[in-house]
Amino acid sequence: MRKKYTVTSILKVLGVPRSTYYRWVNGFEEYSNEHEDLIIEICKATNYRNGHRKIRAILKSKHHVHLNRNTIQKIMQKHHLQCRVKPKRKWKSQGESEVIAPNILNRDFSASKPNEKWVTDITYIQYGSETLYLSTIIDLFNNEIVAYKLYNHQQTPLVIDTLEEALNKRNHPEGIIIHSDQGSVYTSYAFQNYVKEHHLIGSMSRRGNCWDNAVIESFHSNLKTEEFQYCKFNSLVNLKVISKIDEYMNHYNEERIQEKLGYLTPKEFRIMAA
Repeated sequence: MRKKYTVTSILKVLGVPRSTYYRWVNGFEEYSNEHEDLIIEICKATNYRNGHRKIRAILKSKHHVHLNRNTIQKIMQKHHLQCRVKPKRKWKSQGESEVIAPNILNRDFSASKPNEKWVTDITYIQYGSETLYLSTIIDLFNNEIVAYKLYNHQQTPLVIDTLEEALNKRNHPEGIIIHSDQGSVYTSYAFQNYVKEHHLIGSMSRRGNCWDNAVIESFHSNLKTEEFQYCKFNSLVNLKVISKIDEYMNHYNEERIQEKLGYLTPKEFRIMAA
């Protein structure tokens, strides 16, 4: 029909891009890149947890392959390898209230050295035969998981045992800011006394304000999104849930690169800074 209509007119009616038409005319096959298999392999090895920016960093640091991030994104879209996007969390401030400890951290999530600032929180794990409760402590210096405990209750021993394990692993440092929300386990006399007895500095978020403890809130969200993205509530046995938590904690500290750390893992960043 080129004798009657221009190529542009025909392509416009058919909704076909000009570049696609000319690739077909010149005998080119579907877009391909020599590194596609490597990108697919990396995505598979990381359980499809990473976006194109992190895949680009892995290619550069571990395989010495330099590709434009748009090229990587195009390949990942072609093979449906995009990571799952976390849903935006909605919250509503409930205003100020009397607190046990002041908000010393005040959203300053940077730390110049290890054991300067720790953040802690509890989250529900509802994928097993019963609801489990995960208590975690993160060192803000390199976002490393210092300690975690997974119990079938969220009583005060859960958070005290987590803090005790963290202190034991780090040889009982003193003067650490330990930041939490205003949950009843953190405002309990038992936990507050434990903090004082070990010469730590208590800090608490304002009530109803999750952004005051954003780092660990984000971590717990990442854990559920990345490790349990294909799991329904109450679909696993508890032993499998515990195994998956252990695997993710190891992956997070030793394998999962972070943009904040210059695309290094928490462990690599700590070793380089030592």
